[in-house]
Amino acid sequence: MSQHTPSLSFEVFPPNPAVGNEKILRALDDMQGLAPHFISVTASNNKYNIKETTVALANHIQNELEVPTIAHLPAIYLTKESVAETLQELDEVGVHRILALRGDIIPEVAPQKDFRYATDLISFIKEEQPHFEIVGACYPEGHPDSPNQISDIQNLKKKVDAGCSSLVTQLFFDNERFYDFRDKCILAGIEVPIHAGIMPILNRNQALRLLKTCENIHLPRKFKAILDKYEHDPESLKAAGLAYAVDQIVDLVTQDVAGVHLYTMNNAETAQYIHEATRAFFHTGSGSKQLA
Repeated sequence: MSQHTPSLSFEVFPPNPAVGNEKILRALDDMQGLAPHFISVTASNNKYNIKETTVALANHIQNELEVPTIAHLPAIYLTKESVAETLQELDEVGVHRILALRGDIIPEVAPQKDFRYATDLISFIKEEQPHFEIVGACYPEGHPDSPNQISDIQNLKKKVDAGCSSLVTQLFFDNERFYDFRDKCILAGIEVPIHAGIMPILNRNQALRLLKTCENIHLPRKFKAILDKYEHDPESLKAAGLAYAVDQIVDLVTQDVAGVHLYTMNNAETAQYIHEATRAFFHTGSGSKQLA
């Protein structure tokens, strides 16, 4: 891919097995037509069977829709045995890309002891299945559990040295925070592509969940004004949230971002809107073999 032609990719999550897959399969059919660079599939942390959820959905995207796929693996509640089994299952269906995460800690559930950090998981995957490509997660405003950003970037360098070929950020709303983070990564010797995670805010409940769970994320004055002004006007909030995301993406592209990873929340309409508004800026085409 051209250095100056970024990629556009999507994240989806497997639904609760009790709900069924019909809705997400319809959404994925629509997303396929947008020719994303890749689609990543999240994994629930210690809640649902990864084989029945993440592996199954990644298999569908990779082999039925023929879109390159990344499967998430959260480390903290997995054992070496379960990871080795999951890697074998992914290998069998031809999914060879992993987004390796520590995963959120659930206060009432004791973690397993095999993988304390994402770096431990990355090293294990490289030993167990060295042909897998590993993507790492990063946090432009610092991981919530890191004492400071310097420590966070030092740990990120360890991830990259352990085998990450690219990175995907947590969502953010202030592009200047991303640019500052990217500059610090370069100074730290982190030279892999960094894909910017963008989540359009479409409704009040989504905004409230965000404010509750992402305390480390800075909300610019412009973004907070949208939430305040349109709190009780759903249509205007949705339109303004989409416009804000498009504005972020256009600015990122002008600053040579490696790629934009859109947190779709399984909403094909959101993906279609963003794609239509920004398609002139992106390399797309699902046959691409590299994330760089």
